[in-house]
Amino acid sequence: MTSDHFNTIIIGAGPGGLSAAKVLAENGRKVLVCERNTRIGTKVCAGGITLTGQNQAVPRHLIEQEFPQQHVSSGWQQTIIRNRKPIVSTINREALGGWMAKQARDAGAVIKTGCRVRSIHGKTVQTDAGTYQFDTLIGADGATSLVRRYLNLPTELIGTGIHYHIPGVLPEMVWHLDATVFNTGYAWIFPQANRTSVGAYSFRADMGPKVLKEKLHQWMDGRGINYASLSPKAGNISFDYRGYQFDNIYLVGEAAGLASGLTGEGILPAIISGEEIANIILNPSHTPSKLARLIKNHSRHTKILLLSGKSNFHCRVIMESLVLALRLKLIPFSALEMGN
Repeated sequence: MTSDHFNTIIIGAGPGGLSAAKVLAENGRKVLVCERNTRIGTKVCAGGITLTGQNQAVPRHLIEQEFPQQHVSSGWQQTIIRNRKPIVSTINREALGGWMAKQARDAGAVIKTGCRVRSIHGKTVQTDAGTYQFDTLIGADGATSLVRRYLNLPTELIGTGIHYHIPGVLPEMVWHLDATVFNTGYAWIFPQANRTSVGAYSFRADMGPKVLKEKLHQWMDGRGINYASLSPKAGNISFDYRGYQFDNIYLVGEAAGLASGLTGEGILPAIISGEEIANIILNPSHTPSKLARLIKNHSRHTKILLLSGKSNFHCRVIMESLVLALRLKLIPFSALEMGN
């Protein structure tokens, strides 16, 4: 095998790509990860990770804040969800990326940053750093995936997240699901180590980014949150899942459309899909039970979202019913987790 030939090339050094790289390299595969950014982990993200993700994927030292209470409200009601263990915690995406990259490198993977993939031809990728050959290719390159486009897969189900990093730490983790304001989306307050992510998310077909930003500003104004001197950050979230294996090419995380269109959750789905795809590459007879459960939950989230978007009436009934079910403890908060 020549120096420019790899068993697997992974495009994208997010949680999905790095988790796959670690598993493959640990099992003796020659792995190259191509990351277009010069820094790993630079993604618009509120940094929330659920209890399942904390238990399965993230070490304790990366947790910035833990919240055994979740303040959930809607247009008609509000409640506090309580649990003995943290329901949702927050992490810094760059810290997570740095930790995962070190694990992958220690296992033997080669990670090239500032290495944008320009094109794919057969079993070859052309990058800013040179041309490389592969046996298998993993697209882990997010909502605007080049690999997905190469496979001619459309991306129609897209959400938009917009947030501000507010200086200082607000005391509560908040979810606001008001269908009269955010339609099928929601607003959030996610306190981190020394700042707070305050933002909103919505399915683009139900509310465009411009209107979402206006609604977010109105909501922040109503809560007395000052954002006048700050710049918002926005990003797309793809939940248009159409499969993960296409001959010797695989998709993980948002490139596969495996984020949640309902909640926006994406970190744990990316890690689960990355590990499972790596195990399939290592052993084609591997039964990806975690990935199958993830896909089932993803389908459920998507169906709820699309049903909510049929009309304002559907949206209000479903969102209010969801908050009511949480308030009356008819469903646990964990029922909304993708990796549960």
